[in-house]
Amino acid sequence: MNRRQFISSSGAAAAALSSGSTTQTASAAPAKRALMKLGTETQLGDARLKSLARYGLKNVGGAPPRAEGSVWPALDDLKRGREAAEKNGISYDIVTPPILASSQIDRERHPAIMLAESPERDRDIEQLQTLVKNCAAAGIPAFKYNMSILGVLRLPARVPGRGDATYSAWNFKEAHPATPLTKAGRVTADRFWERITYFLERMVPVAEEYKIRMACHPQDPGVPPEGYQGVDRVLGTVDGLKKFLSIKESPYHGLNFCQGTVSEMLQDPGKEILDVIRYFGSRKKIFNVHFRNIRGHRDNFVEVYPDEGDVNFVKAIQVYKEVDYSGMLMPDHVPQAPDDPGGQQSFAFCFGYIRALIQAVDQMG
Repeated sequence: MNRRQFISSSGAAAAALSSGSTTQTASAAPAKRALMKLGTETQLGDARLKSLARYGLKNVGGAPPRAEGSVWPALDDLKRGREAAEKNGISYDIVTPPILASSQIDRERHPAIMLAESPERDRDIEQLQTLVKNCAAAGIPAFKYNMSILGVLRLPARVPGRGDATYSAWNFKEAHPATPLTKAGRVTADRFWERITYFLERMVPVAEEYKIRMACHPQDPGVPPEGYQGVDRVLGTVDGLKKFLSIKESPYHGLNFCQGTVSEMLQDPGKEILDVIRYFGSRKKIFNVHFRNIRGHRDNFVEVYPDEGDVNFVKAIQVYKEVDYSGMLMPDHVPQAPDDPGGQQSFAFCFGYIRALIQAVDQMG
């Protein structure tokens, strides 16, 4: 074929596409878009927000900057945090309060809810009710929290990763001999559920009234049925999370779905996690996602970079798209390295990786 023939045939093909395929395109269903967003939990200082905007983040969560002398949870602090984010083209989507944090109960500044201590727990719940009202007034749609006594369990020694990175790890068999009780003492499953129910019965109606989503983080990691340090971790299994959500059914009662933590609950996370995402996502119970990977399984795992774990993140993000998940995908528990204080390089790697996954799955139709 000579050049003139090629140009002629190319023009004919283009004309056919622009005319003959018009009807086909018009009749085809529109491609399904990916609704999820790249996000992170962060301090809402201006320099940090600017650096996040540089990486293409448009959504964040975290604790608001507190003005000197302000009493938490001050409405003005929440508004100030939202305005600081908006100034950098970022949306402030989820608040992290100091009550019901992820710390171990002996170090927790506000332990009363999880210890069932009255009247202190009622005062703490009242503060969280005020937070819900202030989030509504400030235009922030959600808050995240933990219902944990043991905090995040990991072995003290980190393990070597790729390059000079090190990873956190958990192995129940290695940790189990050292099991001193916390100040919570023995907390059976029944006692734990009583404390959870007490909290939800007082919080969910307020969240419904003000239309603020309550996103609970699972217990990290789950432990065997006999418990650990005297505590039965009832939110450390998928069945436990299902029961948790059924106690007070509401569109505003859901999960900060830590994909890493949920993977840690499973014997074969690479195969099982997709159906777990599908179960909670199809029921609109996933309000925020910690998008991190592990290598291993229940009771024995290592936290790794997102591209080298047992969970296929391409398949995982396809399921988030399938269930129309529209919240944030956040990196979490990133590897550490000697020249990377605070894990900022690891976070930057994860930001780029997740952003590329979102763009790719958005083009898959």
